[in-house]
Amino acid sequence: MGITYGESGVNISAADAAKKKMAEYIDGGSSRVLNKTGAFASVFDIKFPEIKNPVLVLKTEEPGTKQKLAVEYDKVENVCYDMINHLTNDILVMGATPLAVQDAIICGEIQPDIVDRIVKTVARACKENGSVLTGGETSEQPGVVDKGTYVLTSSIVGIADREAIIDGSKIKEGDMVLALASNGVHTNGYSFLRMLMREKPGVKDALIDGKRFIDVILTPHKSYYKELIGLFGNPNLAGMAHITGGGVKGNLNRILPDNLSAEVDVSKIRILPIFRFVKAESGASDEELLKTFNMGVGMTLVVANGSEEFFMRRLNALGADCYPIGRIVNGDKTVRFIGKLN
Repeated sequence: MGITYGESGVNISAADAAKKKMAEYIDGGSSRVLNKTGAFASVFDIKFPEIKNPVLVLKTEEPGTKQKLAVEYDKVENVCYDMINHLTNDILVMGATPLAVQDAIICGEIQPDIVDRIVKTVARACKENGSVLTGGETSEQPGVVDKGTYVLTSSIVGIADREAIIDGSKIKEGDMVLALASNGVHTNGYSFLRMLMREKPGVKDALIDGKRFIDVILTPHKSYYKELIGLFGNPNLAGMAHITGGGVKGNLNRILPDNLSAEVDVSKIRILPIFRFVKAESGASDEELLKTFNMGVGMTLVVANGSEEFFMRRLNALGADCYPIGRIVNGDKTVRFIGKLN
């Protein structure tokens, strides 16, 4: 008897069962999805008569090494929100409204219950961010990916008016830099945290404001969809930067015009308890922490001088913690830190 696919480690029956279950969560009843699960690709209606000159905004994301911890500690739902919230934030800063998401699940062995939880949560996270899960790929790769390991990735498409794209080109000297607080580590710095846990195994059970360290660092990445979507079109909003890997310095600079810099007073950053704990346990320098973590700043907004009170009042009313941390000055497309972390 010859070799079978099952003997090679691929369980087609399990894959078929998982995919059949997925059909319950995909498309979310969106009238823009013109075909159903089972087709070779998704068909999506892109008529936007309310937008004069519509352009698509695209982004692909994966939640990094945080997903290894999420599977290990049975929190796969959390990392699904990480992925979709991160994706959504990345196109929101361009002034784009989220439309649709396609995901991919790569694993060493399909476990139907885990795959079901992943797809169900991705679909829910999409809906909460104004988009819809239209389909994706589930790939079982024994011998390439270890059994029990899941690698997730997703791509999003959003829509924006070409004349209203927020790309930083309207930033000018004297504009103010506002911080929107993060709710934790978000999705960057997890190789650092995993090393800390290897060197000091006890830290995973240490309590931070009454919660275990491992639970705090697996808190899902915050989405700013509800806070920011209503600001599109405001002429005083000149730029937004999602603070991910590289921290404030490595992300805010991405939207600055060539002849301008941002001067950020790091003493004004409202540092979260998790980062104080990480500093104490790791002994890392402030410089290292600032380039590895968000330190409590999940998003920065650049707004016209004199309009900052409007933005802070509006965003804080929506539950965001918004406060000033700097201003735009003449320069060379860099972020300059002044002051010291508090």
